[in-house]
Amino acid sequence: MEETSREAVATAVQRVAGMLQRSDQLDKVEQYRRREARKKASVEARLKAAIQSQLDGVRTGLTQLHSALLDVKDIQGSLADVSKDWRQSINTIENLKDVKDAVVQHSQLASAVENLKNIFSVPEIVADTQQLIEQGELLQAHRKLMELECSRDDLMYEQYRMDSKNTSDMNLISIYFEDVQGLSDELAKQLWMVLQRSMVTVRRDPTMLVSVVRIIEREVKIDRRMVDRKKQSGFIPPGRPKRWKDKMFEVLEGTVSTRIEGTQSVTREADKMWLVRLLEITRKYVLDDLIVVKNLMVQCFPQHYDTFNRFFGLYHNAVSSRVKELAAEDLEANEIVSMLTWVLNTYKSVEMMGHPELASECDINALEALLPQDVVDDLLSKYVKTFTSNITGWLRKALETDKKDWQKETEPEADQDGYYQTTLPAIVFQMFEQNLQVAAQIDGDFKEQVLKLCLKQMNTFLIRYREEAVTYKEEHLRDRQLPQCYVQYMIAIINNCQTFKESINSLKRKYSQSSEPTDSDAAIERTLSEVAKEGCQFLLDEVFLDLEHHLYELMTRKWLTGSHAVDTICVTVEDYFNDFNKIKKPFNQEMTSEALRRVVVEYIKAVMQKRITFKNADERREGADRMIKEADQFKFLFRKLAAGEDTDRLCGAIAAIAEVFKLTDPTLLFLEVTTLVSKYPDIREEHIQALLAVRGDASREMRQMIIGTLSENKVTYSAVTQPIFKDIAVPTITNTMTSMTSMATAKLLK
Repeated sequence: MEETSREAVATAVQRVAGMLQRSDQLDKVEQYRRREARKKASVEARLKAAIQSQLDGVRTGLTQLHSALLDVKDIQGSLADVSKDWRQSINTIENLKDVKDAVVQHSQLASAVENLKNIFSVPEIVADTQQLIEQGELLQAHRKLMELECSRDDLMYEQYRMDSKNTSDMNLISIYFEDVQGLSDELAKQLWMVLQRSMVTVRRDPTMLVSVVRIIEREVKIDRRMVDRKKQSGFIPPGRPKRWKDKMFEVLEGTVSTRIEGTQSVTREADKMWLVRLLEITRKYVLDDLIVVKNLMVQCFPQHYDTFNRFFGLYHNAVSSRVKELAAEDLEANEIVSMLTWVLNTYKSVEMMGHPELASECDINALEALLPQDVVDDLLSKYVKTFTSNITGWLRKALETDKKDWQKETEPEADQDGYYQTTLPAIVFQMFEQNLQVAAQIDGDFKEQVLKLCLKQMNTFLIRYREEAVTYKEEHLRDRQLPQCYVQYMIAIINNCQTFKESINSLKRKYSQSSEPTDSDAAIERTLSEVAKEGCQFLLDEVFLDLEHHLYELMTRKWLTGSHAVDTICVTVEDYFNDFNKIKKPFNQEMTSEALRRVVVEYIKAVMQKRITFKNADERREGADRMIKEADQFKFLFRKLAAGEDTDRLCGAIAAIAEVFKLTDPTLLFLEVTTLVSKYPDIREEHIQALLAVRGDASREMRQMIIGTLSENKVTYSAVTQPIFKDIAVPTITNTMTSMTSMATAKLLK
């Protein structure tokens, strides 16, 4: 209390201090005092009211507790009186046992009297019921059957209540009503028969199906009532519960399964397209049946059956079981494709389960997969394995067929632009296209997988194609007269490489979602380039085999005295290139450039082999003029053949060498050689020595001076500029003698 008082005083002091902070507030002290007095009186009044309310509540509670105590005492006395009366009545209840037995017996007799008419008419009702079942009057038959079962069950129930251990009377009742169970079974058969034909029945006579459902619903209610009575009394009639509703769904499930399994009408031996036919029939049956269920059958069943979704699930499960059985068979590659296309695409499409008429009733996305993913993966793996084996065989067969065409005596066909070609690229890519179209029907990822497999097989095939082209060339070299159209078919082989490249790019654009190049793409491009370049090389080899004799005449005495070797070379090259025009770009241009380079190199080789040594200035001038003239011939020819920008430089090498020969003042020879070296920095010392040797008037000291000076001021050449002299070897004395012997032999043979 003291602490509370101190806190109150402190609070009051703080409050007064807050009110009297300024001098002008002292005038209002009396006003503040009256206001605080009013607040104090108000608080004291509220406190007194609260205390009075609490006291009234306590007083009321005490009064109620006192009343409750009096009530408990009264109840306690009443319970004592009831207990006394109950003890006195026990003997009286035991004396009424005979009355109780009489009541039970009276109840049984009353039930017997009530069913007496039915008991005597049981044979007649059985006969009527049997007749109604045979006539298809199922509702009336079931009504009479219920009467019979009700009479039997009531009698048995009363007997069970009177003496549950009296089995003889129970058996007597069972024997008397033994035909009832037979009628029940017979009626059930009729019900199941109607349900098995429900798809036909609902179209022709939906009332029959409605009757069946009503009968089953009645039996469900009776089953429920009998089970409840069993819980109370322990008695249940024979044959109960019938569970006809469960049996109904089992029959419907079996009917759906039978309908799906019965779609196979032919086998693989009778029809190669058996699986396609089977799947199409299944699709049609399932779609037609579900539309019938939606439009007709739903109305024949109670709403709580959820009829459409139930049938939808039954058909899905039946189809799933069927396709699993089919997937377990030894399917061929085309059958695997048909199966997976149907399962993964057709099944959920608008052609089947996603049909617009069914879309409002079901969610196809909630359906489980028809085939487990591991089964799908196994089928895809099997297809890939078979496809790999098949495509290897197809490619081998296609190449063998193309090789036979190479031996023909007629030229290969030309495309619309006049380029030679064979049918090999079209055949190969038709095979790829067909298989990729099939793979695209299954799945986008699988399409990519098949495309990669095709490209991988293509790379292997092109390696084999290259080997066969080399073999083709080697066989031709054994007898250059055979085959007659070697050049034309080698051109077709080169063109095929370009066609292969274009076709591969077309396939990738059409069937691949990725534009990034792969290792397989690089390998194919490399192999195609090698095949084409080797083919061009083979053709140039063919040209230079025909030119070999004429190239031997260059820079010889015969050449100096008026040989027509270069004229023949130009005519021969032009004649060959009339055929080479049938080569596609860019290979034709590359080949023309290479032909020019080889002609120039062979010409310069003839110079370096020192087949001739000029005896005097007249011979040097005459030889140089001939070289310049022939360089112009080559330049004119290869410009006509569109050899490219390097034509002038290559032909200029011959003219530059001619200028070295044509020089009349030996003292200026160093300057001329220096000019040659500056134009063609890849020329070597041995080349200069060979040129000076052919010129014939350069002394040993002059040759040494020129070589020494050039060595001191060696010019480096750019790697960008294609070298001419780099691969030209200057023969030694032994090689020169061999060359001269060969030339002599050639002259003798001529």
